[in-house]
Amino acid sequence: MHWAAFDELSRDELYEILQVRQEIFSVEQNCPYLDADGLDQGALHLIARRGNLPSGQLIAYLRLLPPGSRFPEASIGRLLTVKSARGSGIGRAIMLEALARIRTLYPHTLIRISAQQYLKSFYRKLGFAAASEVYEEDGIPHLEMVMALD
Repeated sequence: MHWAAFDELSRDELYEILQVRQEIFSVEQNCPYLDADGLDQGALHLIARRGNLPSGQLIAYLRLLPPGSRFPEASIGRLLTVKSARGSGIGRAIMLEALARIRTLYPHTLIRISAQQYLKSFYRKLGFAAASEVYEEDGIPHLEMVMALD
């Protein structure tokens, strides 16, 4: 896994991230939505590759948003795992890495996420609690979930 600010991503790496996000969030989930939401430039991007080689296949990804960008709290979003890596534990591992990074960058903050409802138990096992009723976002049931880092 490696972290990169937006301006540290190579052109090819950014293209790969956007391609995989589109494959999963738009095509696989049959959900047309605007992925390029203007938040990537201020985010930290966590990329996991098969074999941890710089040229390895991207298998998991997320972005970490600072407090005040999407929510008043720090936020994690666009978490994805490619089909071939699902069930391997990489999604949990990349989330744990993101939580550790938030503890370092923004100690004593809350983390708020907008989670797809079917992933509620995944996030609950990481320590998140539901903070809203289920709502529809881009045709998919979501709920806000919050975690305190203390």
